Amino acid sequence: MKIALVHDYLREYGGAERVVEVLHEMYPEAPLYTAFVDWPSFAKAPEGKVELFKSMDIRTSWVQHNWFVKKYHSPLRFLTPLIWESFDLRGFDVVISSSGWYMCRGVVTRPETLHVSYIHHPPRNLYGYPTGSVAQSPFAKAYGVVINPFLRSYDFATAQRVDELVANSETTRERIKKFYRRESTVIYPPVKIETNSPQPSLTKGGIIPPLGKRGLGGVINKSYYLSVGRLTYAKRVDLAIAACNELKLPLKIVGTGREEGKLRAISGPTIEFLGSVSDEQLAKLYKGAKALIFCALEEDFGMVPVEAMSYGVGVIALRQGGVTETIIEGRTGLFFNKPEVEEVVKVVKEFERFRFDPETCIKQAQKFSTQVFKKKMRDFVEEKYHTRQK
Repeated sequence: MKIALVHDYLREYGGAERVVEVLHEMYPEAPLYTAFVDWPSFAKAPEGKVELFKSMDIRTSWVQHNWFVKKYHSPLRFLTPLIWESFDLRGFDVVISSSGWYMCRGVVTRPETLHVSYIHHPPRNLYGYPTGSVAQSPFAKAYGVVINPFLRSYDFATAQRVDELVANSETTRERIKKFYRRESTVIYPPVKIETNSPQPSLTKGGIIPPLGKRGLGGVINKSYYLSVGRLTYAKRVDLAIAACNELKLPLKIVGTGREEGKLRAISGPTIEFLGSVSDEQLAKLYKGAKALIFCALEEDFGMVPVEAMSYGVGVIALRQGGVTETIIEGRTGLFFNKPEVEEVVKVVKEFERFRFDPETCIKQAQKFSTQVFKKKMRDFVEEKYHTRQK
């Protein structure tokens, strides 16, 4: 099979880019087609990721050389049909698109070409789901009223032209069925699972050790809570900050994003911002964390909670979206029901008395490993390809 990979664009490193990275590992000869690459912004990715992507055969659209469209790609998103239909994919047997809000599944393929689209989520901004920012100017709202019907129509049309849809969770599968009226196959995304993590030492009865005084680079003694992810509105890191402010508990925050200034402004003395960290540093942070606090709104899957569990670390999460599929309540984590500070405070207090088995967390995380993804994805693509050849 001659395979091509397609991705929305490369501007920052997150869960969608992790999927592209693993797809490239599976098919190293496959070129990667994408709308554009913003290398200065992508430079904020964890250590080693920029070099990894630069080693790929990346083929960008005309947007790469149009600074205006590149800079204002979000308000100019009505141009997406012109972007994706400009690629010539006639020489490929299989096209695998990794599609989010920029709808890269809009690429045109030959009738005999198998197009498999891995859907991270239907565009959140088109269907009323929380996005990276909550504040919109009156002009932006009016602009959305004008162009969003066109984009929803295009989004629906592109979902119909794809041969096979793969959802990254049951949550996304339900959204695909609702908005695109199509069935899809669930293959959970590849989470980097820690396989050599030392087992946390527990006190008698399995209670998590009490707070200590050492952080990153110090003794691993479960001394702080942890938040990992982009600092955008939809991640609601402000809830974790406010709860730890009230309880005077240490919280380490990994990530960057447009909300960082606002979050720093509301943070007390127990809150620490670490920015982007290397994989090695992140591993140390997970190992030293008492629990991960994950407050994301309507998350489609949520790789970070699974990463935390792979280190034997429990998770405190909002009961919404894909995390309800990965966290076992009362065994690998606890849920709070509303995105409110009081709810987070209540469940953090409960977690202080929470008993759990780290081995259970690790076993649960292994169900979502990179190896599982590779096998299921490869088997799916090969089965669908050979079926078409008969």
